[in-house]
Amino acid sequence: MTALGVPRSIRARRRHGPRPDDPTPATPTRSETGRSPRVVVLTARVGAGHDRAAYELAARLRARGAVAEVHDYLDALPRFGQVIIGDGYGVVVNRLPRFFDWLFHALEHRGAVRGIILTFLMLSERTVRRWTRDADIVVSTFPLSCQTLGRMRAAGQIAVPVVSYLTDPAPHRMWLHPGVDVHLSVTSACADAAERDYGVAVRPAGPLVDPRFSRAHTDADRTETRWSLGLGDDETVVLISAGSLGLGDVPALVDATLTNPTAHVLVLCGRNADLREDLDARERVTALGWRDDVPALMAASDVLLHNAGGLSVTEALVANLPAVTYHPIPGHGRANATVLADAGLAPWPTSPEGLAAVLDGVARTSPLSPWPATPDGDVAAIVLELAAEDRQAVPAA
Repeated sequence: MTALGVPRSIRARRRHGPRPDDPTPATPTRSETGRSPRVVVLTARVGAGHDRAAYELAARLRARGAVAEVHDYLDALPRFGQVIIGDGYGVVVNRLPRFFDWLFHALEHRGAVRGIILTFLMLSERTVRRWTRDADIVVSTFPLSCQTLGRMRAAGQIAVPVVSYLTDPAPHRMWLHPGVDVHLSVTSACADAAERDYGVAVRPAGPLVDPRFSRAHTDADRTETRWSLGLGDDETVVLISAGSLGLGDVPALVDATLTNPTAHVLVLCGRNADLREDLDARERVTALGWRDDVPALMAASDVLLHNAGGLSVTEALVANLPAVTYHPIPGHGRANATVLADAGLAPWPTSPEGLAAVLDGVARTSPLSPWPATPDGDVAAIVLELAAEDRQAVPAA
């Protein structure tokens, strides 16, 4: 039986190993025929978190000799679906937050809304079947593609293992499907919540972020970055991240932060040019557009303030930068804030005064380990191990 109770007998024939410095032996990356394992990764251009995790996984897999392909799940849907899900996400979160919160919770339960969405997602299956043909394993970093892959796997339309990698701290029913072979999470907190709330076994596997976030930055690096941005050494630099779309009431985060007289706010506005223009005129605020030097910006900051809890929090945890939640966006933002606060990974003050107090006490320390202290390989290692086990389980023709 799987973690969600689906007999493995329904499954048809099944078809990246540890880092070079891992103490455990590397998983073989070639089959007995000498063919490198082929891994298909599905993501979606909804924000940047799903994409970055997918491409980081692909890079790690390729470094281990695997063939990795990344596909955007939205491209498998009809055009109107791409617009509604891809382009509509930011619009709904910013302009119809109550509707987004209602939809988030409606998808947790069986009913008309969830049924309509799942039926619509079936329109992607023809393209997904083509993408996954001859794959050795398939991984999803996006919840809707988890549903499609799980259904196809349970129906025997995909004959290889399917893995779900939850990029959010909080689990949600759309991340979980009984047809998925293995569910992986970034943090142990997410795995614990999935077991408690859904009865689903989720394996904490650690982060999929750019290796630059884990590299040490010297005091000279920190000083240089601050100088380039006009930041003083005596200021408490609060880095605000609102994702690639600048989601939520970011001005409210800025206003609350500035109640602390020593704070200077560094805002990552992503691709939201209007937000950047609005904030950049304020005192003690530096508003930035899309940046590729976020590891250096985190190294130069004293705390991360976020409202969604996705990739930015994972990057901060890797960079040993304290994270604080404030005024989270509805739906997954609030759910993520709850899991992070309950696990002691990111406090969630609910008033400007509370936020000011938290910022006064924040300091760079070694936080609680959000993932296993001695993981048995990272996500790529786990994926390749599952693919190798599956190949060994296939009887000779």
